[in-house]
Amino acid sequence: MAAADGFVVDFPTLGDIGDAWVRQHCRIPDGYRRGAEFVWSDWQFWCAAKYYQVRPGVRWQIGESGSPEPLFNQAFVYRRAQIVAPQKTGKGPWAASMACLEAVGPSQFYGWADSGDGYACSDWSCGCGWEYEYQPGEPMGMRHASPVIQLTANNEDQVGNVYRPLTAMIKLGPLSDLLFPREGFIRVAGETGGDDFDRIDAVTSSARGRLGNPISWALQDESGLYTKGNKMVAVAETQRRGAAGMNGRTIETTNAWDPSENSTAQRTWESQAPDIFKFFRIPPKGLSWGSKRDRRKILEYVYDGSPWVNLDSIEAEATELNETDPAQAERFFGNRLVYGRGSWLRDGLWEDRYAADLAS
Repeated sequence: MAAADGFVVDFPTLGDIGDAWVRQHCRIPDGYRRGAEFVWSDWQFWCAAKYYQVRPGVRWQIGESGSPEPLFNQAFVYRRAQIVAPQKTGKGPWAASMACLEAVGPSQFYGWADSGDGYACSDWSCGCGWEYEYQPGEPMGMRHASPVIQLTANNEDQVGNVYRPLTAMIKLGPLSDLLFPREGFIRVAGETGGDDFDRIDAVTSSARGRLGNPISWALQDESGLYTKGNKMVAVAETQRRGAAGMNGRTIETTNAWDPSENSTAQRTWESQAPDIFKFFRIPPKGLSWGSKRDRRKILEYVYDGSPWVNLDSIEAEATELNETDPAQAERFFGNRLVYGRGSWLRDGLWEDRYAADLAS
C-alpha cells in the first residue's frame, strides 16, 4: 500500500488503483500546467484511500439471478465522507476527478487479486491502452454498470466549481471517449439503462428536476451553505435517500461553516454514525487569527499538502477580508468554526464534543 506524507495507508483500499487511474485519465483543468496529468496530493490521496477502504474479507453475494453480484456500497467501510478544507486547496478539481472515477473508473469492488491479476482499460470500453497490475491480496476495482451521478451546490455558480474542471478534464484527455458533455448534463458511454441512467447531472436549489431519483454517487459541494432556509438541507437528505436506494454513496466538500446556521455540514460533523469518514484539519487552538505571525502559521498548517497554493497571495486576500469580516476570513482561510458575529464557539465546547473526531 502507498503511504502519503503523514498518513499511513495500511488497510485494503481501491485508493491505489484509483490514484493511478486518475493520473492516466484526468488532466489539470486550468492554469500554467493545463493539460498535464492530474496527480492527487497527499491529503487528496488520503481522503480517497479512506473513502475507498474495503471491508476486510468481503465477497460478492449470490443475487436474485443465482450468480454472484457486486456489493456496491456494502463493500466499503464508509457510506459517505465529509472533506472540510479552506478555499483554493483544490477541493473542486479533486471532486471532479472523483466524479470521473465514479463514472467510468474502477470505483466498485470486484474481488481480491491473485498473483498475475490486473486491470486493463480495454476490458471496460476505454481505448487508452492503460493497464494496472495488482498486488496479490489487493482489492480489485470495476466500473459501475449504470452510473447515475449528481453534482450538487446551492446555485449554478457554486456547482460550476466542480462542473467546469470536470468538463475540462474530459476534453483535455482520454476521457473524451467515455464522457460526453451535453446541454445541461454529461452523458456516460454505455447508455444501457435509458435516459435516466449513465449520466452526470448538476443539481441546485433551483434546478431539482432529477432530485429523488436513485443515484449511484453524489457530490454535495459547499454543504456548509446548505440550510433549512434555502431548502438545501432537504435536497441533501433526499439525495442520500436516493443513493441508499441504489446502493450508492456520497461525498460532501465544504469550507468551515458558521455554527449558528445548523447547516448540513454541521449536522454531518456532529453525527455519531460510524460509517462517515471525516477529514478536517483544524489549526492548533493556541494560534490566534488576530496575530499576523500566528495567522501565517495557521495558513501554513491548513494549506499543507496543496503545493499549488501561493501562501503570500492567500495571506493578502485573507488580511484584506479580515478588515471587514474577520469571522468569514477565519472560516474561509483559517479553516476554523467561527460564528458569523465573529465570536468563537462557547469556551470548552470544541474540546468537550469534537476534538477527538479531528480528521478521523
